[in-house]
Amino acid sequence: MRKENLLISYYVSDSQDDLQPEEISLLETASESAKSSYSPYSRYKVGSAVLLSNGKIVTGSNQENMAFPSGLCAERVALYAAASNHPGIIIRSIAITARSLDFPVIEPVTPCGSCRQAMIEYENNQDKPIKLILGCESGKTILVMSVGDLLPLSFKEEKLKKKL
Repeated sequence: MRKENLLISYYVSDSQDDLQPEEISLLETASESAKSSYSPYSRYKVGSAVLLSNGKIVTGSNQENMAFPSGLCAERVALYAAASNHPGIIIRSIAITARSLDFPVIEPVTPCGSCRQAMIEYENNQDKPIKLILGCESGKTILVMSVGDLLPLSFKEEKLKKKL
C-alpha cells in the first residue's frame, strides 16, 4: 500500500475587491435570493445564483421541511431549475452565500456533499468546468475554478458500467 496526496487549488480574498464585476454581481444575486429561503428551523438562509453560458441567471434558496431531510439546498434548487428550464445550456458558474438570523456568517459557505455530487455530475456531463464563488456577510470569498477541485475523488458514471 502506498500513500498518495491530493492537492486542490482555490483562491481566498478578504473582500470582494479582488473579484471580477460579474462575480460580484452573481454573489449579490445569490444574496438577494437568500431572502426567499424557507428556513424556520435552522434560521440559516442560503442563496444561490447559477450563471449560464447564454447570460441567464437562475436563482435558488434553501427550502426546509419539518420532515428532515425532505428540504433542499439552495444550490440544487438553482441547478435543477436551470437544467429544467434551460436544457443543454452550459453552466459557467455558481455563487453561494448565506446569512443567519442568529449569528454573523463570517466565513464563506461551502456546499454540502449532496450538492457537490450534483454539481460534479453537471460539470462532467457538460465537459466544462463550473466555477464556484463562495461568499458570506463579511465579504470574504473563496473562488474554486472547477467543482472537480472541490470534490477530487468524485463518484462518476463510468463506475456504474460493467466491463465486458
